[in-house]
Amino acid sequence: MAGVMARIPMSHRILTPNSNRDNVFQGEVLVLSMSDTVFGFLHEQREGLPENITYKENEEEEEDEVENTNRIVEDNIKFWEDQHSLLQATLYRTSSLESRIRNCTKEALKEAQVSGDVCSCQNPVFGGCRSCLMKQVSGCLQNAGFDSAICKSKWKNLPDIPSGEHTFVDIVDRNTKKGEVRIILELNFRGEFEMAKASEEYNRLVSTLPEVFVGKVERLLSLTTILCSAAKKCMKDRKMHLGPWRKNRYMQAKWLRVSERRTTVPRLMSTTDYSSRPQRPRASMLTVDLLDKLPGVRCAAFEVV
Repeated sequence: MAGVMARIPMSHRILTPNSNRDNVFQGEVLVLSMSDTVFGFLHEQREGLPENITYKENEEEEEDEVENTNRIVEDNIKFWEDQHSLLQATLYRTSSLESRIRNCTKEALKEAQVSGDVCSCQNPVFGGCRSCLMKQVSGCLQNAGFDSAICKSKWKNLPDIPSGEHTFVDIVDRNTKKGEVRIILELNFRGEFEMAKASEEYNRLVSTLPEVFVGKVERLLSLTTILCSAAKKCMKDRKMHLGPWRKNRYMQAKWLRVSERRTTVPRLMSTTDYSSRPQRPRASMLTVDLLDKLPGVRCAAFEVV
């Protein structure tokens, strides 16, 4: 039976449409050719497919990053524009009482500048010190009829802010229909909000503040809220810690937690006050002889008022 061919399983046969007979190949050769053909094709597909997907995913990620960056930039621009608008609107609102006090304060500061050194401390400071300047301004306001005083605020440690103290000038008006009105006068208002490592946007916002602030308590609270919110945003963008002395509660405590109000400030004479000058004769020098000859005559027209 050596000439009888062994039957090959169907799994090892390949049928061709051009022949009715089975074209038989050896199993090992068939398996190798099928492996090279099928798995080689699958390998080519597998190599090409992830590259295309990764490329598309990278494009989408880049687009998302660009959109997020643009959104952040737009949000930042809108935030600072809103802060500028709120600040300007709050500063430009004023009342007749605030305007009168502001004008009187300007005159007092001009007089202090003209007089030069206004420091009357035991150890005088060249150019004057803040304490003596507050005394002079408060005295000028008292001379103008305002209930002005130097206030000292002081507070202990709180859960979120440290202890501190501050001195400023305030004016109380009790002649209004709305009751008692309190006006805050801060000689170094802009300096209270300046920060050494602040961003350009924050510095530009602070630069719009007046050096000397005169305004109601409500206006002051609105300004501190705006500026402290801007300081928080500034430090967050720069990935820096915001000191507790920059928080809104700490800044407001400077002008709200008053522990002492000294109303016994000596009323300083203004440089334009005539009582500090030598007494002038009540009559014109042109009428001296006439008055000597007529001592009984008192003519109001010759008197200087």
